[in-house]
Amino acid sequence: MLRATKNTPDTVEGQVAAAPAAAQERTARLAVTIFPLIVLAAAFIGFLLPGSVKPAAPAVPYLLGIIMFCMGLTLTPPDFTAVARRPWAVALGIVAHYVIMPGAGWLIAVGLHLEPELAAGVILVGCAPSGTASNVMAFLAKGDVALSVAVATVSTLIAPVVTPLLVLFLAGSFLDIDAGSMFGDIVKTVLLPVIAGLLARLFLRRVVAALLPVLPWVSALVIAVIVAVVVGGSASKIVAAGGIVFLAVVLHNGFGLGLGYLAGKAGRLDNRARRALAFEVGMQNSGLAATLATAHFSPLAALPSAVFSVWHNISGAIVAAWLARKPLA
Repeated sequence: MLRATKNTPDTVEGQVAAAPAAAQERTARLAVTIFPLIVLAAAFIGFLLPGSVKPAAPAVPYLLGIIMFCMGLTLTPPDFTAVARRPWAVALGIVAHYVIMPGAGWLIAVGLHLEPELAAGVILVGCAPSGTASNVMAFLAKGDVALSVAVATVSTLIAPVVTPLLVLFLAGSFLDIDAGSMFGDIVKTVLLPVIAGLLARLFLRRVVAALLPVLPWVSALVIAVIVAVVVGGSASKIVAAGGIVFLAVVLHNGFGLGLGYLAGKAGRLDNRARRALAFEVGMQNSGLAATLATAHFSPLAALPSAVFSVWHNISGAIVAAWLARKPLA
């Protein structure tokens, strides 16, 4: 998981956060530059050599579990106390995330007249928790990283309940939804690995501290494998559906970034907090969405998640660079 933080000396920001601020920023920029390239390369491999990646499809839930375990390893007690210190800001971020992105996904699916599988896939991306690189983008944008981490953590922990209910409500008219089964899958692939990672961080501090610098790259490579498998599974339909899917993803991500910032403004949060909410709303855990779409719908339904994995890191880096040049006052 890509993480960034200013205040906790034993968490990750692509490297150990105790490093000087300039080194932290260089590492974060390197991560957000290389990560989309890795995922894009994986997508090309999946498209050009689908037969070589399709056999890995049954392993996708376990791969997601690795990503979420890495996330758990980066969590520390201050990440949770930040929620108690700023309940209004965190609650606003959670509500904005789980209202704006699911709603935007449904509107885009209807407005673009997407076929049912693609519509369900777009909506599923919108109903996923915050993306794993959102904290790094908030850091690069000079946003409130502590708030970003708190919102990402809470949105992930409540995902087993919130995501299936939202998908059932919004995507049920497109495809049959088994919300109970989806709940079980999210618990197994998200909640339990995060808890396991958190416990490992508490009881194996020295071992975990040695592993922290490589965790972002492990997550990046695992997400790349998931994207390759998803693209390989729908390679035969990408030529026909790729254009409309890309348009849907760009619109979806753009709405999330813009409306997330405006939600912070409407809630009278300061500029740093608004920047953080922009990324917490606009960036999704597309690895989870791809896993659920593959398991519950079809490889084609997972295509929007694969495209989102590439695009939201590119757009996030661009927006972060733009905001970083704007004064906070």
